[in-house]
Amino acid sequence: MRTPFARHWPPQRDDRKLARAAVWPWPCRGPVHYLRFDGERPGALPIVLTHGWPSTFLELTDLARRLAEPSKHGGDASDAFTVIVPSLPGYTFSPQRPTLPPTLQTHEIWHRLMRDELGFDRYAAHGGDLGAGITSRLGEAYPESLAGIHLLAVAAPRDYDAASITPDEQAYLDQVATWSAEEGGYQHLQNTRPLTLAHALSDSPTGLLAWIVEKYRAWSDSGGDLSSRFTDDLVLTQASLYWFTGTISTSFRPYYEYARGLTRRVEKVEVPTGVAVFPADLTQPPRSWAERTYNITRYTPVPRGGHFAAHEEPELLAADITEFFRRLR
Repeated sequence: MRTPFARHWPPQRDDRKLARAAVWPWPCRGPVHYLRFDGERPGALPIVLTHGWPSTFLELTDLARRLAEPSKHGGDASDAFTVIVPSLPGYTFSPQRPTLPPTLQTHEIWHRLMRDELGFDRYAAHGGDLGAGITSRLGEAYPESLAGIHLLAVAAPRDYDAASITPDEQAYLDQVATWSAEEGGYQHLQNTRPLTLAHALSDSPTGLLAWIVEKYRAWSDSGGDLSSRFTDDLVLTQASLYWFTGTISTSFRPYYEYARGLTRRVEKVEVPTGVAVFPADLTQPPRSWAERTYNITRYTPVPRGGHFAAHEEPELLAADITEFFRRLR
């Protein structure tokens, strides 16, 4: 495989000879940073991988390499993907959109990147955390272009009859309520007063590192031992990407937008949907709950791994993504 490369879209100065210019006026007034991993065979299915918080594009690189070159990891070259890993607006090298509400929501930017800039008429998508919501909206808004979507989390149904809740679903709702009470303080603050937190974390690299490390420790399948899942180099690099680009503050904006009703809610996703449930992730939605919103065609309880599955268990996650999309190519 050729060395993966990073680009900004639209092309910036010296990059113009490397990337095709978009054929429509760019409405977001800022570039989108992304990595591209070319598939090892011609005609590989394109897939866009979307990270969450407090993650970055870096966390998805091991997964991307396995998807792009499966034959180097014990798989079949016929399962190769051409992988696109964008940085969310306001994260690391993608500047935040200048308007609130934004001119385009992130899933709309992703579709234009994949179709108009990169020329993929049909593609796949995967996401976890915030990326799961973006991927869900992508599948809902552009079903004619999506071969399917693969998720690590699901959107709650907009409406449901409480009398129809199954025991498994009630246990899940209780789990969500417990998690929100015990772990959701960060989310409430980022939803309601993001700038209060932003000033403090933008002033202290130690504080920023502590804010991120606590999540990596609590949300991973580490049993409280951070080093069992993450090297010091990975954790420090993630924190450095936020610190040196000054984007920990703008990384909170998706929370604020959602809490203020500025983000499109997921209604019903009709494209084929696969869900992988990792045991140490924040929650474990049962299949019946996911089916209230999505066209679930694959549901996989994974034996190990947590919220950062793409880095914790890239082999298991790549295998599930590959199996899900094999019949949809």
